[in-house]
Amino acid sequence: MRITSMMDLYVDQLQDMHSAETQLIEALPKMANVAFNPDLSTAFTEHLTQTKEQLERLDTILASLDKTPGRKVCKAAQGLVEEGAEMIAEDADEEVQDAALIVSAQKVEHYEIASYGCLRTFATLLGRSKDAQLHAKTLEEEKAADRLLTKLAVNIINAKAMA
Repeated sequence: MRITSMMDLYVDQLQDMHSAETQLIEALPKMANVAFNPDLSTAFTEHLTQTKEQLERLDTILASLDKTPGRKVCKAAQGLVEEGAEMIAEDADEEVQDAALIVSAQKVEHYEIASYGCLRTFATLLGRSKDAQLHAKTLEEEKAADRLLTKLAVNIINAKAMA
């Protein structure tokens, strides 16, 4: 797709995030299954539910634009998911692996925070206030997930990994 306007860029980034969320829906159950700390496992499982809702929001927005997710592959998410899979495959102590899972998950959250912040701004500029509200909701969910991961890391998991 040739990008010649803000609307083109907006659609391109919607498709990019659709790919990212789809990849995460596959990765999160694996992360939940290997997490040693039950709170971390629960955080991944709960975020999976949110991620599915976020994907539905993207589908709604794309449909309102008469667009489809297309075949775009989010290379950033692909790389981050692969990096997370490498962490899972490492022969690490359980607590250290949990710390590594948090690193991987927070890298994804930060990517999503940047992306949804931009999508919200683009939607606002394009006069698509309903889209902007949906992106703002997703953005807040991603920030909350990041805060929870930080809380788990700082208050529990990193200290256990140091023991």
